[in-house]
Amino acid sequence: MTEYIPPTLDWVREQVELYEGSGGTEGYLLEGTDMPCIIVTHKGAKTGGIRKIPLMRVEVDGCYVLIGSMGGQPRDPAWVNNLRAHPEVTVRDRTEVFEMRAREVTDPEEKARLWAAGVEAYPPYDEYQAKTSRVIPVFLAEPR
Repeated sequence: MTEYIPPTLDWVREQVELYEGSGGTEGYLLEGTDMPCIIVTHKGAKTGGIRKIPLMRVEVDGCYVLIGSMGGQPRDPAWVNNLRAHPEVTVRDRTEVFEMRAREVTDPEEKARLWAAGVEAYPPYDEYQAKTSRVIPVFLAEPR
């Protein structure tokens, strides 16, 4: 059995624990906001361990848009590399859990459409892109 490696940031670990521990009935709003989030369970690229990360809930046509903003930091979040290496993910949206496959969106039109959906759900994404010189990656988690 693969080992679960909890997030290192306290608030992220606590968010995941509350969300997962309650079966999705608690912790589904991003800490300190009224914005819904999902939990993405994925495999670590280097460790092979099970990782879990809360991301903003951006749902489009039964799929989930995963935006690697990391608040506009200069580097991609670790989960981006993990999904590139291991695209099979599980998405928890409150009490529902979906087996999905994440693909990085490279088509400019598709990416613009999904980015717009992300900004509609969470307006700070545009600020985050303005803060960094990197192009923020966008993934689409689709049903397996």
